[in-house]
Amino acid sequence: MNAGESRREPWIVGVSGASGTPYAAAVLRALLGAGEAVDLVVSRASRLTLLDETGISFRDAHWQDDLREWLARGADGKPGTFDVDVSRVRYWGAGDLAAGPSSGSYPAKGMLIVPASTACVAGVALGLSKDLLQRAASVTLKERRTLVVAVRETPLNGQTLRHLVALDDAGASVVPASPAFYAGATHIQDLVDFVAGRVLDAAGVGHGLYRRWRGELGGGTAGR
Repeated sequence: MNAGESRREPWIVGVSGASGTPYAAAVLRALLGAGEAVDLVVSRASRLTLLDETGISFRDAHWQDDLREWLARGADGKPGTFDVDVSRVRYWGAGDLAAGPSSGSYPAKGMLIVPASTACVAGVALGLSKDLLQRAASVTLKERRTLVVAVRETPLNGQTLRHLVALDDAGASVVPASPAFYAGATHIQDLVDFVAGRVLDAAGVGHGLYRRWRGELGGGTAGR
């Protein structure tokens, strides 16, 4: 391991099978744009969601090409909207329970799960560790690192609400994928970026994804 590699301290980003792959793409782009290193875990279920929502097949053997194509798409599905350098991303297969993020001794700043399905929420809250995504989240909690869970489901039943409370009690930040409109959204990408920005706010990562509230009514419509 070289000196640069030994200093690497990534954010782990877990993508579960919930609808909302544009949220994950926006978070990944913003992390990379902020100069952060990223360890990516894509669950098996999320591959089906990604294929359904974007038409992209995420393949282990070609993950860099597939990730680059995914992150280049806008929330409206238009290809080539963004130019993204994925050289600071390390990919781990969801079934690889011997991967770096499965151990507390592996250096990481924390973990963002976006989007988080109710099944993923339950697995992390109960400590099931049935795949690398859940195991990495459990490690993040036990090491007292930042864990942000961007749950994407509606309506939420009592069982899921109890699981979310358990995650909050364990120190995680629960960020529902609920876009706001005061920031002056005029495009679907603006709504996606608001949620991604709130995820990054919870993690303490700087960004410029949305217009912040300044205490002035009508600010969101000023530029229209």
